[in-house]
Amino acid sequence: MLNAYELFGFMSPALATEIIETTFATHKELYRATLAAVAEARKLRPVFYERKPRTERHKDMIDMLCRPRLDAAASALIRGWLMKNETAILKDFLDALGIAHKDGAAEDLPATVEDAKLKGAVDLLLGKHPREKVVVYLNAFDAMNEVRWPNLKELLEKDERLQLVA
Repeated sequence: MLNAYELFGFMSPALATEIIETTFATHKELYRATLAAVAEARKLRPVFYERKPRTERHKDMIDMLCRPRLDAAASALIRGWLMKNETAILKDFLDALGIAHKDGAAEDLPATVEDAKLKGAVDLLLGKHPREKVVVYLNAFDAMNEVRWPNLKELLEKDERLQLVA
């Protein structure tokens, strides 16, 4: 299982840029909060970044989101991106597990899931969605929920298909 800052460190620059760009276009409040967190970590005012060209600004943001002290900002950014822009992955996973949800957000997660059901859900996601997005989602799901499934953790650690390589 990877923390959010580690996910940014291991994901491809293309996906990291997509997350930032999509958030910029669809979730301004989250984008501004992330930019403010990055600026604060560098002891700068957000306006410093706002004046930079967007591609340069986003590269700086990604570089900073790979650091442990920005894990909370990275986590919020990934969670917001998933909930707003990648709901198909969330819905497919929860549907395959038979977990009730509203637009990919589940109120109550079971304490455990069957190994076969979990493997089937992961296989479904990998067959239907880009592998890297699935890996980010599953790591985020494991890290950001109170309920931890040992069999999901084991899959994330041992299944080669679920590894991000920097």
